[in-house]
Amino acid sequence: MLRELRARKPLIHCITNHVVSNFQANGLLALGVSPVMGDEEQEVAELTGHADALSLNIGTITERSFKSMFTAGRAAMKKGIPIILDPVGAGATVYRLQAVKRLLLELDVTLLRCNAGELAAIAGADWQARGVDAGEGEGDLAAIAKQVANEYQTMVVVTGTRDLVTDGERTEYVTGGDPLMASVTGMGCLLSAVLAAFLTDKESSQLDAVAFGLQLYANAGSRAAKIALHPGAFQISFLDELSKRQEALVHGN
Repeated sequence: MLRELRARKPLIHCITNHVVSNFQANGLLALGVSPVMGDEEQEVAELTGHADALSLNIGTITERSFKSMFTAGRAAMKKGIPIILDPVGAGATVYRLQAVKRLLLELDVTLLRCNAGELAAIAGADWQARGVDAGEGEGDLAAIAKQVANEYQTMVVVTGTRDLVTDGERTEYVTGGDPLMASVTGMGCLLSAVLAAFLTDKESSQLDAVAFGLQLYANAGSRAAKIALHPGAFQISFLDELSKRQEALVHGN
């Protein structure tokens, strides 16, 4: 699947937050696909028209970028390409949560990629989170993820110590990665764009493509942590691992 992805080199249009845009673009390039990061409303429809998938991230959302997301989202729906939504800090403010729910309701979102706190905020579940952190709470994350998937007719990925992906019926789990991944800003944001790239695969089921992308990402994190013991070096090592051969990434060798 990775070899085929690199052969196609899909174009991923990212409307993302300014904290992580450089890391996100470099991560996609390391994976072997092409990023474009434009968020000006006057051009996003045209950019999306050239793209193979659209990745939306509300990390530093503004009214201007929010409008651009809708314009790009409608262009993606017209073209029939995947839309991935990363609801960064969805529970941090009323504005963020309302923005996420509008995007979910008004766009055909293919995949919602979130952490436990963001998922709980969207579902209205009891959870204690601070800012963009996952936070803590009690509840069956798989059940909550299925609820959200069915309510908004989308796939849901919840990342954490163990990742899960569900389409509301089938659920798959992915293990691996390393705690250092939580020490680098933008790891989740890059993951959303990476999953957008794998969702351009028309030969595999969407859930299988996402599960593959999650495992590849976790394996790259595990391998990078064996080389680099601190966040700064880990970030560079992780990008290097994303660029390596298919066998090492998929099998964790």
